[in-house]
Amino acid sequence: MRVLSGVQPSGTLHLGNYFGAIQQHVELQGPPGQPEQAFYFIANYHTLTSVHDAKRMRELTRDVAVDYLTLGLDPARATFFRQSDVPEVCELTWLLACCVGKGLLERATSYKDKVARGLEASMGLFNYPVLMAADILIYRSTVVPVGKDQQQHVEMAQDMAASFNAAFGKQVLLRPEWRFSKGAVVPGTDGTKMSKSYGNTIPIFPPVQMTEKQIFKNYFAAIKTDSKGVDDPKDPSDTLMTLYRLLDAQAAAEFEPVYIKGGVGYGDIKKRLADAYVARFMPLAEKRKEIAANDAYVESVLEEGAKRARAVAAEVMADARDAAGIVVGRNTHR
Repeated sequence: MRVLSGVQPSGTLHLGNYFGAIQQHVELQGPPGQPEQAFYFIANYHTLTSVHDAKRMRELTRDVAVDYLTLGLDPARATFFRQSDVPEVCELTWLLACCVGKGLLERATSYKDKVARGLEASMGLFNYPVLMAADILIYRSTVVPVGKDQQQHVEMAQDMAASFNAAFGKQVLLRPEWRFSKGAVVPGTDGTKMSKSYGNTIPIFPPVQMTEKQIFKNYFAAIKTDSKGVDDPKDPSDTLMTLYRLLDAQAAAEFEPVYIKGGVGYGDIKKRLADAYVARFMPLAEKRKEIAANDAYVESVLEEGAKRARAVAAEVMADARDAAGIVVGRNTHR
């Protein structure tokens, strides 16, 4: 089994990223000394559909690496790398694009949703599923944990693998299987799914200079609520309680009966949320600071991960080129 997943460096990572993906990625790492079981990459090519600032792109890419290493990713148990360090993925994208029908891409719901939200309808955004398929197929991934909103992309990768194999009469690309992520759907400060696109996020790590008082004011005090008073019974499935369960399940379970009965205001639980957040993530702040200051370490992790990932990608591309009749000179540097 090989688990594969990627994360876009399109903004500061937030609680939705952590509880929805990162936490599970750390849990799915292989045993020590077996990093080939889990492949995780920083999807900087994908991010070009929304970020066109080179300096910002470099900063965000590095921040994702630092966050993952801080939160428990172990280079001895997982292969962690930048998407752009494996150029073969773009080569396979072209081969797949030559075998996939335009109609399949036109049915991509993610493309329609992003355009509806105002993202530029670029060819990069339109071809996004092809690059994603190449990401999955080039590492011979067998399991791709996704949320329900990403299931279609894995199904499209399955279709593209079958189309390529049929077009050239060889079983080159493995069929990947999607698995619904066990990670939670995390509500944002406005009650909808937490997303950088919606501007409703709470970062995993706030700016280093931010005080606990500022954390409460900037993130938790801003969570939208209804007009119920202190004495009114509250909904245990609302945004506040959902976040509380994620941050501190035991404390949330103890507080829930009081919340349902009434007698506490929203300000009370918002303060509890802020305290739980600080208790969970702030102890890691010093570790993150140390990792962020060690450029050589961060880069060595990414380079070693890319070396392992590219070794697999090179084998798959050699088979794909052979099937398609693409000849590359022996002395060509790749």
